[in-house]
Amino acid sequence: MQCREPTPEELELYALAAGARPRAYVPYSQFAVGAALRTAEGLTVLGVNVENASYGMTVCAERVAAVRAVADGSRAFETIAVACPDHAVTATPCGACRQVLSEFGPEMTVVLRVDGNVVATTLPELLPGAFRLRE
Repeated sequence: MQCREPTPEELELYALAAGARPRAYVPYSQFAVGAALRTAEGLTVLGVNVENASYGMTVCAERVAAVRAVADGSRAFETIAVACPDHAVTATPCGACRQVLSEFGPEMTVVLRVDGNVVATTLPELLPGAFRLRE
C-alpha cells in the first residue's frame, strides 16, 4: 500500500476521530474506533463503532460517519480519518466500509495508522477494483 505523510488538515481530522473514540459502544470487544469524515462541502461528520450482542449487527465507525453524512445531505466524500486503539499497530477499514465509502468518494483520502504511524493513502489503494453499477 502506498502511503504518504498526512497534511496538517489530515492530522487535525485524525485528532477529531481519536477524540470521538470514547463515545463508541464496545461492550464486547473493547475495541473503540472513531472516524471523522470530511465531505466535499467541507462538513465534518463523526462516527464511532456500535456493537451488538448479535455480532453481525455491529456497525463500524466509518459506516456510521458515512450514513450520517448522507442523512445530512452530502453525496461526495473527500477524506476520512480512522482512529483505533493504540495497541492496533495497523488497522485499516474493513471491506464493507471500503465499499460503502467508495460509493461516495471513490478517490477519497484515508488517514489511518500503519505500522504505528499515522499516514495517508487513497481508497483505491485499499480497494482496487471496487464494485460499481454506475460511473
